[in-house]
Amino acid sequence: MIRLDNIGKQHGQQILFVEASAQLNKGEKVGLVGPNGAGKSTLFRMIVQREHPDEGQVSVDRGVTIGYFDQDVGEMSGQSAVAAVMDGAGPVSEIATELKALEAAMADPERMDEMDKLVERFGVVQGRYEELGGYALEGRAREILAGLGFTEEMMDGDVGALSGGWKMRVALARILLMRPDVMLLDEPSNHLDLESLIWLESFLKNFEGALLMTSHDREFMNRIVTKIVEIDGGELTTYSGNYDFYEQQRAQNEKQQQAQFDRQQAMLAKELKFIERFKARASHAAQVQSRVKKLEKIEKVEPPKRRQTMLFEFQPPPRSGDDVAKLERVVKGYGKRRIYNGLDFLVRRGERWCVMGVNGAGKSTLLKLIAGDSKPDDGAVTIGGSVKMGYFAQHAMEILKPEQTVFDSLVDKFPRASQGSLRALAGCFGFSGEEIEKKCRVLSGGEKARLVLAQMLFDPPNFLVLDEPTNHLDMATKQMMITALSNYEGTMLFVSHDRHFLGALSNRVLELTPEGPHLYGGGYTEYVARTGHEAPGLRS
Repeated sequence: MIRLDNIGKQHGQQILFVEASAQLNKGEKVGLVGPNGAGKSTLFRMIVQREHPDEGQVSVDRGVTIGYFDQDVGEMSGQSAVAAVMDGAGPVSEIATELKALEAAMADPERMDEMDKLVERFGVVQGRYEELGGYALEGRAREILAGLGFTEEMMDGDVGALSGGWKMRVALARILLMRPDVMLLDEPSNHLDLESLIWLESFLKNFEGALLMTSHDREFMNRIVTKIVEIDGGELTTYSGNYDFYEQQRAQNEKQQQAQFDRQQAMLAKELKFIERFKARASHAAQVQSRVKKLEKIEKVEPPKRRQTMLFEFQPPPRSGDDVAKLERVVKGYGKRRIYNGLDFLVRRGERWCVMGVNGAGKSTLLKLIAGDSKPDDGAVTIGGSVKMGYFAQHAMEILKPEQTVFDSLVDKFPRASQGSLRALAGCFGFSGEEIEKKCRVLSGGEKARLVLAQMLFDPPNFLVLDEPTNHLDMATKQMMITALSNYEGTMLFVSHDRHFLGALSNRVLELTPEGPHLYGGGYTEYVARTGHEAPGLRS
């Protein structure tokens, strides 16, 4: 359906693709992976002809429809969310527009002389509309929006009043409603809560067309794709299997290539030693010449391309008291809406609580109360003795000083630390080379999140309160955080929609429900096994 043949592409000084080839076949579900800046979004844009390769060819079979979702959703306002979704449904929405125009024309007395032609055209268009499921379009649009977390009120409200994250969901719903032959999805899992993510996972698994997608969510990728295309060093390499299989295969390939490289280097060293030793002896001239010619003909084995793996080790945090945070009979509401009505909750030293709950259950509110960002309407929130808290929330990124560089902001935060240790810290969080000199005002959401986390974790608190710390983080940074936090000796309370993160780090689960809190001993994996669902909004 789609073929990339020997493509070359360069942005300024950066070479993205060199004689790279890959293809997407009918019905395939493919994950596109590679480090940040490798060219994933550029590849999508070349397929939809928003960009063109410098060399080679991108071919799309005749008649193939493509739905492309990217992070740039454009302007949306002046219509309801459901109307905005229906407007983007591809050919069927164009046919709906023509149907309305024909209905208006047939009702126009001044066009009576055209009536036979209009009626005939109306019949043709109406037949095509029915064939494409046009009369079921609004129902399907509402079903998709509901799956992505919209209430009926939000569906019928002005799309312009929605936040950026909800507008992203509207843009995604358009592509899902369109049902194209091929979906190109660039980070569709961003901005989704766990319930919406699991719904989307099920939708894409049942989608009959071809799919090419990127995602920073490991579980999401694992459960959908059956093939991986990796961009690395300008090349495209295809692996059969899901993301876990790709990682294992890549590691195995690297190991084999390293062994071949080492063997060849040992052989070359031995031959060069012989040549060096006997090159001045006439009696060995023929042998020396023979070996020189042999070495000239040998095809050199390249060492494997090693991805830079980021490792961050916590300094041991100071010890806190046994009771880290305590909520007693806490009441909290916003306007007429009551979030908690007498909530009791205790966090003890060494516990790692993940907080679960549907949208509006009060997950972030709980973290704000404990962090002191919000006050209860009644009841008490007590922080224990010797507790040093680190609180990460999305608004924490707003405190970065726009004109400071990444490095300046670290020096500002830790004036006594050595430059070497701060550069190492920046490297762990993905700021290496020239990136350390970037001004904070030009950083992306993910880069800001990484910088704030780096500032928080260098001099570690003994109580980490984290609200969606994995938003915007790529897989490598998430894995670095999971590895580091696995060895963290303090206490944790966190909200995340990343199932890999939840499963790896929690040892307690607090589920907030309208009936009251449910506490589970054991982490997220045990919670799933005991409840039979992966998120509170899902029931099996």
